[in-house]
Amino acid sequence: MKSVAISPRALAVNQLIRNTYLLLSLTLLTSAVTAGFAMMAGVSYVNPIFMLVVFIGMPFVIHYFRNSAWGLLLCFVFTGFMGYVLGPVLNYYLALNNGSQIVAGAMTTTAAIFFTLSAYALTTRKDFSFMRGFLFSGLIVLLLAIVANLFLQIPALALSISSIAVMLMAGCILYDTSRMIHEPHANYIMMTVSIYANIYVLFVHLLNLFGFFNQD
Repeated sequence: MKSVAISPRALAVNQLIRNTYLLLSLTLLTSAVTAGFAMMAGVSYVNPIFMLVVFIGMPFVIHYFRNSAWGLLLCFVFTGFMGYVLGPVLNYYLALNNGSQIVAGAMTTTAAIFFTLSAYALTTRKDFSFMRGFLFSGLIVLLLAIVANLFLQIPALALSISSIAVMLMAGCILYDTSRMIHEPHANYIMMTVSIYANIYVLFVHLLNLFGFFNQD
């Protein structure tokens, strides 16, 4: 019986996918633990400007150390901090009427979107690199709108931001999953950070949308 030879490229793709999803699982668990701690401790909100600086800046720091153990450590520091930031946000929603349904709905929808789109990209093996320019432009506009609304505090704008963010994160999940197939030598730490950020932003903005549509 002849053995089926697996190409070096296929081996690299499989290893990248395996390492990325393993690390992603561990970072999501880290975030869940720190979010749970923040919730039980009743910590107050982290300054949103500081949170944005960390959210945007830390991936660049991790990228610099991506090929060393420091990159791995910083990945856990980053995701642990983002989980801590999420703690008071979850407490806020849980305190609302139907709060548990809001959080459960956002969490379930986030998982459904992530697994469905990831499975689609992995199964079809389509190259979604053509979306890069559109997603980059959309993320810049989204970031500017978020910063503006930190000062304006317009509910309608916040709702629009969350709706756009959900669509953009769906596109980013397709794009990043596709990258693992078509860029087999990409760094798994950076792939994890990118996909983690997609899931995090998707969940936060789904929380906002579920909270808005579940108002009495």
